[in-house]
Amino acid sequence: MPEGKHRAVFLDRDGTIVDDPPPGFLHEPGKVRLLPGAAAAIRRLNQTGWLVVIVTNQSGIGRGLYDEAAYAAVQRRLAELLAAHSAHIDAAYFCPHHPDADGPCDCRKPGVKLFRDAQAALGIDLRRSYWVGDRWRDVAPARTLGAAASQAILVQTGSGATDRVEAEARGTTVVPDLSAAVDRIVQGE
Repeated sequence: MPEGKHRAVFLDRDGTIVDDPPPGFLHEPGKVRLLPGAAAAIRRLNQTGWLVVIVTNQSGIGRGLYDEAAYAAVQRRLAELLAAHSAHIDAAYFCPHHPDADGPCDCRKPGVKLFRDAQAALGIDLRRSYWVGDRWRDVAPARTLGAAASQAILVQTGSGATDRVEAEARGTTVVPDLSAAVDRIVQGE
């Protein structure tokens, strides 16, 4: 697929931008809480010319715990919270599947379908983009899509502490949170 001209930062949502309250499966807009510094970090990406794209697995839909309307309501609430800090998301993509309920799919991370969809829709140059998330599967697509190891950044918020050892063993950058990830991205320009 041809490369575009825009650079992007692909962000996981739950545990990276917003708190992922136990037992997970965030689907109530009233429970959406930005993680400390997340809005300022996203605003900084917006101000420095990066496209900000959420790519998230939402297996709760496939499990029947909530529906796509609930996912959309959470996304609207996230947009409101970010807008209050002069920040925004340029696009969001989600996988509604769960392997046990739906079988395998190409869109569930670490699959790359949603990243390719974003690339095509937004004209993204994947070689100049970054992947940030709190799980190894959030950042693993960077390598699959030809990016350097330094373009995959694991944050230690959410589940990041659990996936840290695997990420470090694979040469992935590990930082405390989204603010620290954005510092690395912007400084690397």
